Amino acid sequence: MGQIVSYARKGAIGFITVDNPPVNALSIGVRKGIVDCLAEGAADTEAKALVLICAGRTFIAGADITEFNKPLEDPDLNAVIAALEDCPKPVIAAIHGTALGGGLETALGCHYRCAAPSAQVGLPEVKLGIIPGAGGTQRLPRIAGVQAALEIITSGDPIPAAKAHALGIVDEIIDEKLEGAQAFAEKVVAEGRPLRRIRDLDDKVAEARDNAAIFDEARKAVAKSKRGFEAPQHGINAIEAAVNLPFDLGLEREREIFGEALFSTQSFAQRHIFFAERQVSKIPDIPKDQSTLPIRSAAVIGAGTMGGGIAMNFANAGIPVILIDSTQELVNKGLGVIKKNYAGTVAKGKLTQEKMDHRMGLIAPALSFDAIKDVDIVVEAVFEEMDIKREVFKKLDAICKPEAILATNTSTLDVNEIAAVTKRPEKVIGLHFFSPANVMKLLEIVRAEKTSKETLATALALAKTIKKVGVVVGVCDGFVGNRMVHGYVREAMFLLEEGALPQLVDKALYDFGFPMGPLQMSDLAGLDVGWRIRKRQAATRPKDERYAEIGDLLCEQGRYGQKTLSGFYKYEPGNRNPIPDPEVEAMCIAESARKGITRRAISDEEIVKRCVYPLINEGARILEEGIALRASDIDIIYIYGYGFPVFRGGPMFYADSVGVESVYNDICAFHKEHGKLWEPAPLLERMAKEGKTFTMG
Repeated sequence: MGQIVSYARKGAIGFITVDNPPVNALSIGVRKGIVDCLAEGAADTEAKALVLICAGRTFIAGADITEFNKPLEDPDLNAVIAALEDCPKPVIAAIHGTALGGGLETALGCHYRCAAPSAQVGLPEVKLGIIPGAGGTQRLPRIAGVQAALEIITSGDPIPAAKAHALGIVDEIIDEKLEGAQAFAEKVVAEGRPLRRIRDLDDKVAEARDNAAIFDEARKAVAKSKRGFEAPQHGINAIEAAVNLPFDLGLEREREIFGEALFSTQSFAQRHIFFAERQVSKIPDIPKDQSTLPIRSAAVIGAGTMGGGIAMNFANAGIPVILIDSTQELVNKGLGVIKKNYAGTVAKGKLTQEKMDHRMGLIAPALSFDAIKDVDIVVEAVFEEMDIKREVFKKLDAICKPEAILATNTSTLDVNEIAAVTKRPEKVIGLHFFSPANVMKLLEIVRAEKTSKETLATALALAKTIKKVGVVVGVCDGFVGNRMVHGYVREAMFLLEEGALPQLVDKALYDFGFPMGPLQMSDLAGLDVGWRIRKRQAATRPKDERYAEIGDLLCEQGRYGQKTLSGFYKYEPGNRNPIPDPEVEAMCIAESARKGITRRAISDEEIVKRCVYPLINEGARILEEGIALRASDIDIIYIYGYGFPVFRGGPMFYADSVGVESVYNDICAFHKEHGKLWEPAPLLERMAKEGKTFTMG
């Protein structure tokens, strides 16, 4: 490998080229290299202008994540940007791929910027619980205006080159990377353009000085759209400093806010999730060069809500998929729902009609299993009953080509038992999608006893292809997510018996950061789903174990949740907003009386602990049993599958942030008060007594 940053001249233009694969991250070597090459270019008497450009597939895509949580070596990025601004010759950033975070801040330190049409720019720091820390909050409003800066910094989302050009962030859209950049640099020289430093611009921030409402409105909007997150509010404060303070003082204020955010629990939580997501695909016994099977065609058995959503994932990735059900009516109904989902996305402007038509064309309906004999993978999404699934797998095994992977979408059942009815158990795997399957990012990949490494590696690769976060889990009742959620919902039910009402339980968990509470979530999923599982588990439930019947009583009355317009709440047709129901309140009070429980006022703090701590306790058992590989895998499952607040880092990180010993002591108190369902997990007890943590090293 040559120099990370090199200088060479072409005609009258000097090129500073960063070559730090894979994404030209701003490592110490890159930072030093840019400063050194700037000096070389400034001293080159033949060079009339300098272009900062990157080799490979992208411009500087951000900070070097390997340097996170390490002491920063000089020069820091602010020093690099100051060197760019102070260069006596025009410096032009030539952007292709992405210029994100520190990459965009570096580009904003240049005098001019040009970009390829496909390029994207952005400041995504908010997604790590921090704000831009090298002048991004000070320079962006000066070049793009305050409103645009607020939107870009508080969302963290990248914007395309065309929009960046319209906002003034990019001065020119170029065709070819090197040639286009050279032509633009030559134009800057020929026109005698001045050394334009963004830090010296004032007109766009001056407009906002007499408009305090712009910041009030931004704070209200962010409080709603980024509920519970601190970093977007920090970003607004920093942009406000850009408007009201001289540049250097604004830069100091940005650094203060950056430091405050960097050492916050929220930032530690969000950075934990950032790294945890990159860790999930690393399976200790699966080598990097493990062979995988090509997935060029797929089939889904069952055209219901789940099956249709799964089929959409394949179509979205350009993989032809056959959708099978037992009758033409069911297949047509499934296709109708898929079409309606796509049409909704088109109506929102997030998909073109042409792409919708292409994707619909990739989904082929069928009634006979004979239609799928040549596909590479089949995902079964039929009724959650073992006998039905075993029957389907016997048929699939007989019809599908020998190398085809047979996957089950079961959410709780024993994948080993399903695999046992086939002659290819090594090709059987669980792919547990979460509803709605075309939206939810999580995919629990259930590794059965005989699942081969090749099958597992193929499933992990497929997860990436269909844009899912695939987390490998072992076989047990409910795997990781649903096994843990049992205690979360169970305690919500017990709280109803003890004195709370559905809306009070749900509000406490909503205020904690969940998108909805456990009872509203149950209504959304369908109460009959949990009822069916509880009936299956009834035979093995100990007679002396506490059990809340409220969920069963609702189902016996045909109250299955949103789909029947009544569950724990009432619903208006076409409206998902829950309405408290006096009938359910009366049912809760009657159940308390029947069981001899004196109802009491229950605090939000107790509600949160009673519902969240079972997740931690069961998570510890799952880790000890090896059902999950890492505590961080559990956190990813809960963030992406169950709406656990990202800024709290998942249940296992949350335990660490509260203090494992503190959580253990509370669980011991609940155990004493509420009985054996609260028995502390042995791993949790050991960690509390040894002062250890789940995720913090």
